[in-house]
Amino acid sequence: MAGNPFTSRSLRNRVVLITGAARGIGAGLAERFAARGAKVALLGLEPEELAAVARRIGPDAAWWEADVTSWQDLEKAVAEVVQRWGGIDVVVANAGIASTGFVRSVDPVAFEKVIEVNLLGVWRTFRVAMPHVIERKGYLLAISSLAAIAHAPGMANYAASKAAVEAFCNSLRAELRHLGVRVGVAHPTWIGTDLVTSADRHPVFGKMRGRMPAFLGKTYPLEVALDHLERGTLRRARTIHVPRWVGAMKLLRSLLPPLIEIGSGRTGVAQADAEAMRDIATRGARESAVVGPGARAALEKSDQAG
Repeated sequence: MAGNPFTSRSLRNRVVLITGAARGIGAGLAERFAARGAKVALLGLEPEELAAVARRIGPDAAWWEADVTSWQDLEKAVAEVVQRWGGIDVVVANAGIASTGFVRSVDPVAFEKVIEVNLLGVWRTFRVAMPHVIERKGYLLAISSLAAIAHAPGMANYAASKAAVEAFCNSLRAELRHLGVRVGVAHPTWIGTDLVTSADRHPVFGKMRGRMPAFLGKTYPLEVALDHLERGTLRRARTIHVPRWVGAMKLLRSLLPPLIEIGSGRTGVAQADAEAMRDIATRGARESAVVGPGARAALEKSDQAG
């Protein structure tokens, strides 16, 4: 299969590597691609969850516990994937975490870990897998976010990391085009994953999100995201917007920062700032910042390494 462009709508016998594959979008895409005949390599930090996904899929799936910020973990996993299945056709850099908090008071470790996982994790995943994807003239897809376009208060690190992922992919796309590799970036809005449901339960920032304009704050079912991402991968799309109106937001990108600033009163930023300080005093800065099981697993991994 080496050297054959990935142009068919079929994924049969293609090898797809997915990071952040233990839950949500990563797990859902793995199941979708396997149903189309792909061999799926599941990478993540939660071995029990990864094993459960692999069991649901069957013999066309295998999992590796791997931290996307670790060169050693990625190199070992990629080498074993290639040894098992002969190469890699598609990489979905889906691993991503979030923390929440205002810049003046958020836990510094949690803040920086989001940027490390969301941005450096994409770069490291792509860099390690790239020789194999080039050999197969394959496809690299990074999961960015609506947050790359609309930068909400309380999400400075997440927005910065996702905007950087978009910029990284735009540069990389031009670099790899002559080699037959296509690079895509996806921008989902709020999707019903563990990350989003955990954010909604946050005692301070869940209330802020509830005050967002309806179309910006609406949570879409996971299946909506999977439908768009599956179709986009089959097309080797350069951009995937979930849902499509997210693409229109790009046309308004220069207008959004002042509009968000004006709307900060409506979303209760001043009140939330005071509540955040009280929450930190009660629960501690780290616990107040953590959103979702992925972030907790990533921070625990960092604590163990330290």
